[in-house]
Amino acid sequence: MLKVHERFLNYVAIDTQSVDNSDCFPSSEKQKNLASILVKEMKNIGISDADMDNYGYVYGSIPGNSVKPIPTIGFIAHMDTSPDMPGDNVKAKIVKNYDGKDIVLNKEKNIVMKTDMFEHMQNYIGQDLIVTDGTTLLGADNKAGIAEIMSLAEFLINNPDIKHGTIKIAFTPDEEVGSGAEHFNVENFGADFAYTVDGGRLGEIEYENFNAASAKVIINGINIHPGSAKNKMKNSILIAIEFQQMLPIFETPANTENYEGFNHLCDICGSVEETKLSYIIRDHDANKFKAKKDRFFKIADYLNEKYGSDTVVVELKDSYLNMKEMVLPHIHIVETAVKAMKELNIEPEICPIRGGTDGARLSYMGLPCPNLCTGGHNFHGKYEYISIQSMESVVEILTKIVELYAK
Repeated sequence: MLKVHERFLNYVAIDTQSVDNSDCFPSSEKQKNLASILVKEMKNIGISDADMDNYGYVYGSIPGNSVKPIPTIGFIAHMDTSPDMPGDNVKAKIVKNYDGKDIVLNKEKNIVMKTDMFEHMQNYIGQDLIVTDGTTLLGADNKAGIAEIMSLAEFLINNPDIKHGTIKIAFTPDEEVGSGAEHFNVENFGADFAYTVDGGRLGEIEYENFNAASAKVIINGINIHPGSAKNKMKNSILIAIEFQQMLPIFETPANTENYEGFNHLCDICGSVEETKLSYIIRDHDANKFKAKKDRFFKIADYLNEKYGSDTVVVELKDSYLNMKEMVLPHIHIVETAVKAMKELNIEPEICPIRGGTDGARLSYMGLPCPNLCTGGHNFHGKYEYISIQSMESVVEILTKIVELYAK
């Protein structure tokens, strides 16, 4: 039986990076490489119905072994890694018995993970940390979740004395590009409720996420030779700057935390003739979320009145909604996770997700689905790391949840 971190190291060696704005699903065919490996591994440990569908989703189940009725629980993780940082040729290494000092990830390139930047590193003195060489992300988001669910599955199969209901397992593509639940077959999955295992530090439980939208702002200018441009030129770059300056200065990711929402300018590209700005809009509160979206149109109306109609065009699209109202009627899911952690002497921390997970959309598709920790930190970047001991504890949490629902 592989240890959870051994599974994890196998998975991160496989490039599964998803692709923004792809016109196919999954967004990258290489995600199916890991999916195929997972199907084979699931069958080898005894999940006979393991299968990958045409969209690249992996499904499997462990039949219940109790005569009394027990809820059918789902566990879900995603296979893709973020497009924000290279995800191929990952060179993971283990820092054993971490001493609490800065970690040199790459001596040749002088890439150092510093404790004064990441104070939470001090919580892991004496533990074994998995890090990268500083040139790629690690992939703990979310291959750690996959490894933990697979370790749970093998443990339950090898220990039939542990009573449980039917366990449903799913591994999804394209979560990082916002479409991980797009083709998820909730009906065939057949769980009463589920947990995504896609969170951060040990102890996190999340059932509130951002309401999310994306906005594209197109500024149409008029280019005239600068020598004869007076009263004729309309510089779209300058109007774009004006648009950005009319958004609240402190409502940016760098100035917000906890339940505070933001407008995030992700990309800007332009010339005098045309400039395009790409934003994401986030807020936990539905009314504040609406106000943020409305502000984009109000600014556009003002600038169009100032510079002429159709100078500023706003295209806005909702991405996902806060899962809280879908989970609250089934709050026992959260309460059981809290109880499981407490019985294992792990301090539970219920906190809002400053982002989204597959569980947000799945909750609105009829599958209540809060999010549990994986034990990782600094996702989507070269400083990503995870504690082996935290991963082992997450497997214990998942096992305890299964046991509690069987009582």
